Amino acid sequence: MEKSSFQIITEQLLKQDAFSQWLGIELLEIREGYSRIKMTVRKEMVNGFGIAHGGIAFSLADSAFAFACNNRNNLSVALDTSITFTKAVQVADVLTAEATEIHNGRSTGVYSISVYNQQQVLVAAFRGTCFRTGKKHV
Repeated sequence: MEKSSFQIITEQLLKQDAFSQWLGIELLEIREGYSRIKMTVRKEMVNGFGIAHGGIAFSLADSAFAFACNNRNNLSVALDTSITFTKAVQVADVLTAEATEIHNGRSTGVYSISVYNQQQVLVAAFRGTCFRTGKKHV
């Protein structure tokens, strides 16, 4: 099956994103203005309470946000983000983040990102607004 331009652009973004690579992110599904990605929580990702640092779920959601808002080859950067944590994340949890476009404007975009664990339990709800620079990635 031939890859879409959205997939090619996103794969190129991931290839250049050392942090998302460190997280162990895997691309599951990419469509125009949409992404679904996953990762497994490792022991070096936990905080002093023995649960995953909040930055891990945030970072996964942020990467899904970036892949969804940038896959049209219009360099877009975060303008505003927020997250609500709904359940603790443990070592070995497999997290999936799904980014859905709510608004695609000329200069901004708004996205809703849901992060689920392997039992399909919502662990975080993220919302992001991006600014579109008009520059190309590739």
